[in-house]
Amino acid sequence: MTHALKHYLQFTSLTADEYAYLFQRAALIKKKFKAYEKHHTLADRTLAMIFEKASTRTRVSFEAGMYQLGGSVVHLTTGDSQLGRSEPIEDSAKVISRMTDLVMIRTYGQDKINSFAANSRVPVINGLTNEFHPCQIMADLFTFIEHRGLAVHPLECLQGKVVAWVGDGNNMANTWLQAADMLGFTVHVSTPSGYEVNPAIAGLRNNDCYKVFDNPMQACEGADLVTTDVWTSMGFEAENEARKKAFADWCVDSEMMAVAKPNALFMHCLPAHRGEEVSAEVIDGPQSVVWDEAENRMHVQKALMEYLLLGRQ
Repeated sequence: MTHALKHYLQFTSLTADEYAYLFQRAALIKKKFKAYEKHHTLADRTLAMIFEKASTRTRVSFEAGMYQLGGSVVHLTTGDSQLGRSEPIEDSAKVISRMTDLVMIRTYGQDKINSFAANSRVPVINGLTNEFHPCQIMADLFTFIEHRGLAVHPLECLQGKVVAWVGDGNNMANTWLQAADMLGFTVHVSTPSGYEVNPAIAGLRNNDCYKVFDNPMQACEGADLVTTDVWTSMGFEAENEARKKAFADWCVDSEMMAVAKPNALFMHCLPAHRGEEVSAEVIDGPQSVVWDEAENRMHVQKALMEYLLLGRQ
């Protein structure tokens, strides 16, 4: 390590200034990727990826990204390691962090990743927990900046913007609130009754960064970005039928997009269920940037891994 140990456990782990750097760095890294230029800043470094929750985008984006940086990857699941058995998480952290340079964890409770980080010698990255999904929000913000003003200072085009969150008050919603609080935009939150966002989990300094709407149409009015997520997150499958009934009016459709700004973007962290949380005409329509958003997970995570290991380049 060439500088102080730093973890990325939730969106608030970094400052606005650090995000400005990371967005600029991600743009450079992506440009080089598109031009088939090598960018091997993490040669001979190893990333350990630990999955307690299944994944497509998180695994592919981190694994491909680390190889593109010239490093290598060790892939662990609870089924093929001691993590799923009786070894305390603190002991696993001490061992894994002596053999690798970076650890990405996708797990259930935030307490698990906090315990791991507290006992790790190397940077730990949150690949998703029940409470937060910071890498996804970083990718979403980078995608917005890319479409709306990378020419200016990367954070300027976020100032004063409105993001409409339609659906479950889940880890994505919590992380959007943290980002709004830090970066100066507003989130319009609309969830069914009983599925509200808990601002205490987000740990906001300023509650003015979000407004709550009972009606999702009102939340979308004048929005610069409309975004949603599946109605039933991993670990809540037993509630699926009840959730389908509760969320019936929270499907992002062309009517909702019509009350947002004319150039509003639509995002979804995927996987998506067309006809549930979003209509096919929206996710497959001209305002949707979900494929850019998915690819950008890889580029922002490359910038993040490089920064956590090497600092500013």
